[in-house]
Amino acid sequence: MTDTVRTPPSDLAGLDPTARRRLLQRLRRHRDSGLWFLPSGALHADPKMDLFCFPYAGAGASIYRQWQRAAGGDRRFRIVPIQLPGRENRLNEQPYRRMADLVDDFIYAMVPMISKPFAFFGHSMGALTAYEVACALRDRGMPQPARLLLSAFRAPHLPSANIKIYHLPDEVLKIVLAKDGISPDVLASEELMRALLPTLRADLELCDTYEHVPRQPLDVPISAYGGEQDIRVHPEDLAGWCEHTTSTFDLTTYPGDHFYLQPAMDELVKDVRLRLSSSFHTQTPIHGGDVA
Repeated sequence: MTDTVRTPPSDLAGLDPTARRRLLQRLRRHRDSGLWFLPSGALHADPKMDLFCFPYAGAGASIYRQWQRAAGGDRRFRIVPIQLPGRENRLNEQPYRRMADLVDDFIYAMVPMISKPFAFFGHSMGALTAYEVACALRDRGMPQPARLLLSAFRAPHLPSANIKIYHLPDEVLKIVLAKDGISPDVLASEELMRALLPTLRADLELCDTYEHVPRQPLDVPISAYGGEQDIRVHPEDLAGWCEHTTSTFDLTTYPGDHFYLQPAMDELVKDVRLRLSSSFHTQTPIHGGDVA
């Protein structure tokens, strides 16, 4: 958490209106940290491990609602879908446009949740976010995830071959999204696009402005996943994640495009269960550490 968040209320008068609004919003997010995690009756009371699931650009936590069912009643772990600002029940909140701000605020919200071993799954933007959160936890002396499961995003040290698209006009952006596999029905709905585009643009800006900072590899196993017909993220892009761990690495691909995880959900969740099973009996040390 940055010093900005700790600014005393008496100092608010010295901030310009935009900075004051952003500060108050961040303070509100910290106060309501439970909003980050999608409530679900499927969450078990005493799991051995929590699997935090980060959504892709423009998506909300509901994309992971069916994962607990797909887990086939496996009560050793529970799915914890992450709800970012600017979507679904947080639609009235401003979405993040910079990765550092998202990571700081998420870690603050996550602290009460890490009393047991945990792992991260992220798809596309969610994969990059999961990696950055894991690095921030390591840098702050906090518990590490038992495993990173990273889907449909190139290793962060690799240069992007894709153009920046967050600033494109609506109609041009829709053409790009159609090529990425966004449903034609969604793109054709003016109402849906009117609700989706502001958050999607912010998410795309977050990814397009991201700059990788070279750092030591994580001592965390990494499993990478991708779609065999994904035109943006190729197998060699996913294979690059092996350079970001001193532990084990594996790569699995499924038939499908960038959004392969939807038709392949049952097989994917089965594989995730397999990867995590080796960690259920490994007690990740939970210790103190500054959030700052």
